[in-house]
Amino acid sequence: MSTCDDPPEGPAVPPSVATPPPGRGPGRVVIVSASVGAGHDGAAVGLAGQLTARGYLVDRHDFLDLVPAGLGRLLSGVYRRLLIWAPAGYQRLYAATEHTRRPGAVWRVLFRAAERRTLRAIPPDTHAVISTYPGACQVLGTLRRRGVLTVPALTYLTDFSVHAMWVAPGIDAHLAVHAIPAAEAHARGAANVTVAGPVTDPRFTPATAGRRRAARARFGLPGDAPLALLVAGSWGVGPVRRAATEIRDSGVAVPVVVCGRNQALADQLRRDGVEHAYGWTDDMPGLMRACDVLVQNAGGLTSLEAFAAGLPVASYRCIPGHGHTNAAALDEAGLAAWITAPDDLARVLTDLLHGPRGRAQRAAGLALHRTATGPLPAISAATGDRPAPLPPAAVTRRPVRRRTGVMAVVAAVTVSLGIAAPLAYAYAEAPAHVPVAARHQHGAAR
Repeated sequence: MSTCDDPPEGPAVPPSVATPPPGRGPGRVVIVSASVGAGHDGAAVGLAGQLTARGYLVDRHDFLDLVPAGLGRLLSGVYRRLLIWAPAGYQRLYAATEHTRRPGAVWRVLFRAAERRTLRAIPPDTHAVISTYPGACQVLGTLRRRGVLTVPALTYLTDFSVHAMWVAPGIDAHLAVHAIPAAEAHARGAANVTVAGPVTDPRFTPATAGRRRAARARFGLPGDAPLALLVAGSWGVGPVRRAATEIRDSGVAVPVVVCGRNQALADQLRRDGVEHAYGWTDDMPGLMRACDVLVQNAGGLTSLEAFAAGLPVASYRCIPGHGHTNAAALDEAGLAAWITAPDDLARVLTDLLHGPRGRAQRAAGLALHRTATGPLPAISAATGDRPAPLPPAAVTRRPVRRRTGVMAVVAAVTVSLGIAAPLAYAYAEAPAHVPVAARHQHGAAR
């Protein structure tokens, strides 16, 4: 299943190498993603596919594996637990850091610890490095500023809203999926911002009537009723049960819920009377062909896939942080309606399914894919005709850090998280006793 925000369970994805067709070879590009969200990895896969088709040799790496001592996996786990146990606390944390001009001290130490492994991951014949994850952007920007990374470093912005962590001094170019995140990145000081458009799997295309009937039959879905595809990332986080029952009880559409790796959630939904609930699926293109509208809570890759499939999109009961800011940006772009109040759910869904708003959003989503230049022109411009090789000495220039240094990072981050997580949980449980940090102006659905 292609999802937008949360990483899948299971072992880390190993670095992968995409081999170009024989007889062509404009050079090597390294892509650094992170399994802190399927959207980051999904963008990396899409970029790798396009570059390979053009003849590039592509290496892919997971940034979590470049952070020593397992800290990347630790932070990913903490992020998930905050979303599940203390969403209000995570919202405050996100809001407090949304406009900072540099990462906090703990993050800077963490990123510094990842520099050596990041350099080792870049072969000497590399033409350019592309990041689809904010943490990797920070590390690559620092290495560029120091001069130890001598090839261009580019950032592909996977979100419609741009958190401060996405913008790092030293990055040569920033590629955005739409003019709104491009403008936001520019306002934050990002260099060389280009609207490149989305990168999605080519299987996501508008369905014909015949393909829609076939897809519904294959999944055992009602043949005639309007279907709302409700997604919640590969973790299945957020108030999914509430959203599913509210869609069902509205009488406007039948909910079809994809719960990612959260099989317990799928089982619970069926006990709640939501008949069509699925765990992990590899056939999201088929489910989108079967359905009439997408309801999402995070605003990442799945929304872009829905645009390519010709589905109108609604944001509802969004997860905190980027879920809220992405929903606001998508609404501003005219690409997805943000339903902020349950009383508006039936009316907005009806308009998306049968009214002018749905027709306008379908047209805007398809145009986003059809009119964008794609990332290849910007990448080709950055790499040039010939490679700018990374000197072998650059990989070994910095002294080897002692194990005690790495363990100091482990201790600092662990202590920080050990304090932050309980505080966030306390904020969520007793908000009246804690000063409320700045929230996004639109707020969240209650």
